[in-house]
This record gives sequence, C-alpha cells and structure tokens, in this order.
Amino acid sequence: MDFFPPRRLAVAPMLDWTDRHFRRFFREISRHTWLYTEMVNTGAVLYGDAARHLRFSEIEQPLALQLGGSEPKDLARCAKLAEQWGYQEVNLNVGCPSERVQRGAFGACLMKEPDLVADCLKAMQDACTLDITVKHRIGIDQDESYQVLLDFVGQLAEQGCRTFIVHARNAILKGLSPKENREIPPLKYDYVYQLKRDFPQLEIIINGGIKTWQDTEQHLQQVDGVMIGREAYHQPWLFHDADTRFFAAAHNPNTSRQAALHAFLPYVENHLAEGGKMRDIARHLLGLMTGVAGGRKFRQLLSDATQLKDADGQLLLRAAQLCAD
Repeated sequence: MDFFPPRRLAVAPMLDWTDRHFRRFFREISRHTWLYTEMVNTGAVLYGDAARHLRFSEIEQPLALQLGGSEPKDLARCAKLAEQWGYQEVNLNVGCPSERVQRGAFGACLMKEPDLVADCLKAMQDACTLDITVKHRIGIDQDESYQVLLDFVGQLAEQGCRTFIVHARNAILKGLSPKENREIPPLKYDYVYQLKRDFPQLEIIINGGIKTWQDTEQHLQQVDGVMIGREAYHQPWLFHDADTRFFAAAHNPNTSRQAALHAFLPYVENHLAEGGKMRDIARHLLGLMTGVAGGRKFRQLLSDATQLKDADGQLLLRAAQLCAD
C-alpha cells in the first residue's frame, strides 16, 4: 500500500478552481500537502462524463474526491468508483451554503439531518475501503450553540467517521451569497479547538480564514490539521516550503517559481496535444507571481485572449521572463 503523509496541511476543495490542472501545477510547489477535488455532484459522476470528473495525474496524490449528494445509494456507487480510480479519500460536502446546492438537498443544509448524513456515511463505508470524511460548518443560520456541533460530530463518530474538516463559521442558508458566507459569519476557532478536546481520538482539521504559516502553526498546536482555501489559490508559492516545514521532507520540489513553470511544461504540452486550450491552464497560474516585480505584466499576458489563442507552452516561459524571480 502506498504511504501518504498525515493531513497536517491541505488545500480546500474550491468549485471551478481546484480542477486537475491547478492540482497538477500545485504539485510542482508541494508534493505532500493534501489536495481535494472540486465538489462533484453524484449525478454528474453517475449520469454524466465520469472520466472528466474523476481523471487525475498520479503525481496529484495524496488526493481526495469531494462529493456532493444526499442519496446513500448514489454516494455509495460514487465512493466505489473513487476507489477504482485510485483516490485516497472520499469527502462528503456538508458545508456548501449556496442555494443551488440546497435545491439539490445537500451541502450545509444536511447539518439539519444528521441521521441522513450517518446513513450516507455508512453506505459509502460499506462500498469501499477508503477513508470517508466529512467537511462541514460549525452550525447553520442563527443557532450558534456549540452543543449542535458536538451532537453532530458525535453522531457521525458513532457511525465510524474518524476525520472531520471543520469550517469554523456558521452557514447562513438564506440571504447570503457563498462569498458572503465565507466572510460575514464570525470565525469561531475555539469551537473547533474544543471539538478536538472533546473527541481526542478523532482527526480534526480546521478551515476558514487561514492565510499565514504563523496562523497555521498556532492552529496545529490545538488540532490535527489545517486546510487553506483561497490563499492557496491566489498565492500558491506560499506553499513552496510547506513540505520541509510541515512534513519534514528533505527538500522542496522546485526552488523557484521559474523552475516550477519549467517542470510543468510537459504536462501543458500534453494537454495541448490532446486538444486542450492554454486558457484551461493559464487561469490557474495568475497568482504565481504575486508580490514579484513584473507580476502584473505576467498576469496581463496570461489573461490576454489574443495571446492565449493557439498558444503553446512557450507563452508561460515568456510570461515568466517578465518577472524578477
């Protein structure tokens, strides 16, 4: 069996952002940070193009598939497929507050139905041997009682779930956009810390508003792991020392942003040879040169539709040459 590092550090699943192109590039920056797919609806896997949603490069490991759904049989079928495709974990989304997701009867609204979530977990556990984990909020709407969170996690722990990824905010199901739900409800890290104290046998991973290594190290004194979202996407080079800092790795994959782009070129050329477009990949690289002299010109070039049309991998090198990295 392959050995993978503990989930001390992870990049959050982000819709339209953490696709296979972003994940593959991120591996040129950190090899040990856990990665998660975008949330994939069970219907898209079972009745759509499964390969499009499940395909990944082996170098992306350790990698988890995040599923959105609330039908135990469908989730079980998807979990079995995840195992067949080689994922290391299946994560159930019980945290997304968008109204579109709610209309599908999954996401954060499932926190109101812990019995159903438990049934979903059991179905997935019975269908495969992978770790089945849950990503959720600390509560929903105006109910800010810690007891709600305690009871929710306790019931799922009784079902055998051992890993909980906790976004330390309530989810407001009506009246706030997904973006506002990431910013307006107050962060309550102490709830997550208390959860770890109440369930020391569980793996508790904290998520929400975390942007620096100083913050990360402080959280790791209280919980088992840290999941970072938008900061990882907008400033991926933050993670260039993650492997040595958090996983005791001997070295980092690449020592400069330029080197990371050069190492990524074979993947880019293969994508183009398969009929893909440079824009599929370039949009995920815009944050690479954040804070670097010439970074603005780098972003402008990789955002120029005229330049992107029919471009090959040399466009990335030309963009990088504009920067003083």
